[in-house]
Amino acid sequence: MKTKIYCDIADLSFIKRFNKKKIVKGFTTNPSLIRKAGAKNYKSYCKKILSVCKNKPISFEVFGDTNKTMIDQALKINTWGKNVYVKIPIINSKGIFSGKIIKQLNNRKIKLNITAVYSANQTKRILKCIDKKTEVIISIFAGRSADCGKDPVPEFKKSLSLSKNYKNVKILWASVREPYNYLQAKDLGCHIITIPPKIIEKIENFGKSIDSLTKETVKIFLQDSRKSKFKI
Repeated sequence: MKTKIYCDIADLSFIKRFNKKKIVKGFTTNPSLIRKAGAKNYKSYCKKILSVCKNKPISFEVFGDTNKTMIDQALKINTWGKNVYVKIPIINSKGIFSGKIIKQLNNRKIKLNITAVYSANQTKRILKCIDKKTEVIISIFAGRSADCGKDPVPEFKKSLSLSKNYKNVKILWASVREPYNYLQAKDLGCHIITIPPKIIEKIENFGKSIDSLTKETVKIFLQDSRKSKFKI
């Protein structure tokens, strides 16, 4: 199985550029990325993204904090395009599990991306809320977990094992920190990895020899020392 690369970005200029890349199979966004991109109106900005990304899967997240607001927003987002996945956080800001929301939307055959997942126990709870037909992505935040000194790999292994009988479920490696994470995700058998543009560009350069990397590094040090006119 090949691990698909999704681009994690909301900036329109990047989406226009990376939508043309064969290596990029889809996109993920979130309210923070959309705010960073300078959007003033969430819906109209997402529609602009969809005018560029017409066929590849793309996730747009709800930002309500109650069952009702999240469901209402999810139903609206779902109408924006056939390639849209509705992103639902696994809990709200009060720590309440979104199980009822997931179940209700799944029953309506809405494609979901369950986000802010960190453990296999959370994956297990999600799987109990869904059927085995409607598409569901489970986004496990590897980088943020590692930032706190926790090894995310065992949670991916358990989550992949738990979901193996769900052909409709895809496990996604989220919060990438370095290009090597792509190789880790591939080795584990993750279905998807979502990666920022700069790291995708580095992955496109995979395969360089140790000799060429060594020479490039030395040249960079030399060029910078000359630019600064360093003397000893």
